[in-house]
Amino acid sequence: MKLTFTLPDQSPLHADIDTLVIAGWAGRDMAAIEHHIEELEALGISRPSAVPLFYRVSANQLSQAAQVQVLGEASSGEVETFVFNSGGELYVSIASDHTDRKLEAHSVAFSKQACVKPVGSSAWKLSDVAEYWDELVIRSWIEEDGATKLYQEGTLASLRTPGDLIARFTQGGATLPEGCGMTCGTVGAIGGIRPAASFTMELFDPRRQRALRHHYVAESLAEVA
Repeated sequence: MKLTFTLPDQSPLHADIDTLVIAGWAGRDMAAIEHHIEELEALGISRPSAVPLFYRVSANQLSQAAQVQVLGEASSGEVETFVFNSGGELYVSIASDHTDRKLEAHSVAFSKQACVKPVGSSAWKLSDVAEYWDELVIRSWIEEDGATKLYQEGTLASLRTPGDLIARFTQGGATLPEGCGMTCGTVGAIGGIRPAASFTMELFDPRRQRALRHHYVAESLAEVA
């Protein structure tokens, strides 16, 4: 999938992403992860086979469009950092692991494949923020009942670092393969996971007072049988 990002100096970065990985269960607090697994089991969602777990999704599901389409009304977005290798350099942007929640009860892997994965159009070099990665903040907002509401917010200190996830995914490697992109986990939804057509996501850098931000609207297509 050919994507174009704008770097801080306003120069374009053209990236050809042919491998997409969704890092699930990527939190650092194992007790909290186990609690969440038990909550999902109560809803009929199977326990993951490993923690963290790396789901493969078709790279053609990536989209930088401001409007996307999903089937039915049971899907929702979640903000994640998106780390990718382009030209031998690791970069970070933001993405939404938009997921079909009804299908998730049947198969987490299929639910992730079923939905488009919106990704931002700006990026930073990972090396520029790696030293203070834990201080970065991910946030998202949804439109609900005619108002904009904060949906997610948390520092990356609660999640595994890209280096940790990359090493686990590549079985000891220090970087992702060329053309590989990985989403690196998310934080909990304020008020619970729920669908919303309008989704805004942000990665905020408090040291440099800058942010990567992306907004998209998901049009729900009718389910027919």
